[in-house]
Amino acid sequence: MKRYQVRFTLEAEQDLVRLHDFLAANDVDAASDALQAIKAAIRILKTSPYSCRKAIGSALPRLRELVVPFGKGGYVALFEIEERAVNIVAVRHQREDDYL
Repeated sequence: MKRYQVRFTLEAEQDLVRLHDFLAANDVDAASDALQAIKAAIRILKTSPYSCRKAIGSALPRLRELVVPFGKGGYVALFEIEERAVNIVAVRHQREDDYL
């Protein structure tokens, strides 16, 4: 079985901080749980990144999205698959408009 190295871009790391801070303003435990849910879901990318859906609006087959259920909504991680690595490009809440 092929294994991929999972890496976060600086922007994706900043997204995680932003998402955590937003939740932590009202519920520190929920913020911690959300980050744990995201990190746990991302583990699938080490072995099965192609099982995730193609990124909406993208013609690039290696640009994909991982849906992470959490509470009444959840999160979406945008990532790009390389030969031996998966680069997490951005993470957003499902209710956000886009990755910018």
